[in-house]
Amino acid sequence: MSEQKLAAELRTEFGKGYARRARMANLIPAVIYGHGAEPIHVTLPAKATTLAVRTANALLSLDINGEGHLALVKDIQRDPVKQIIEHIDLLTVRKGEKVTVDVPVHVEGESAPGTVHNLELTVVSLEAEATHLPESVVVSIEGRGAGEHIHGSDLVLPKGTVLLTDAEALVVNISEAVEIAEEEETEGASEGAAEGASEAAEEAAAE
Repeated sequence: MSEQKLAAELRTEFGKGYARRARMANLIPAVIYGHGAEPIHVTLPAKATTLAVRTANALLSLDINGEGHLALVKDIQRDPVKQIIEHIDLLTVRKGEKVTVDVPVHVEGESAPGTVHNLELTVVSLEAEATHLPESVVVSIEGRGAGEHIHGSDLVLPKGTVLLTDAEALVVNISEAVEIAEEEETEGASEGAAEGASEAAEEAAAE
């Protein structure tokens, strides 16, 4: 994953009132933690930042008053209705440093005819270099038959990463497809029989 370069500005104001004014000025409040240093409070350009953090575990190369700073996105707070970014928590990192990240699982391929796959684990935890973070872990289900299971230990991990999720954890389960059409026909027949019985009872009562 490549670094996303952004210009950041130090801030000394806090609170909801300031955050609201910052957003009106197309800025996003953020704070940088890590390495035992005092937190650094900054603002980031809203449009460029929103684009930069579309992928999980985005790595940001920040220019803070002319000083370079490398940071990993750890948490994003969004407005529950508008979904605009309200605040970002960042973790300061160094090149070559190992970090723990949650990476989404991406399924590709088609399982055997008459089967469906269930993604039991949507993300896995990995240890990876801060400057070489994978965007996803790809799982191929091509041709796999009913009853097959893919566990953490079966995953093909991106180069340089270590699996931290339990190796026995079930990631993907392949099962037989349910015949929806047959179920609907059975339900329809049952409903028709019930309606017929109800009509017969009503006619008998009328007589």
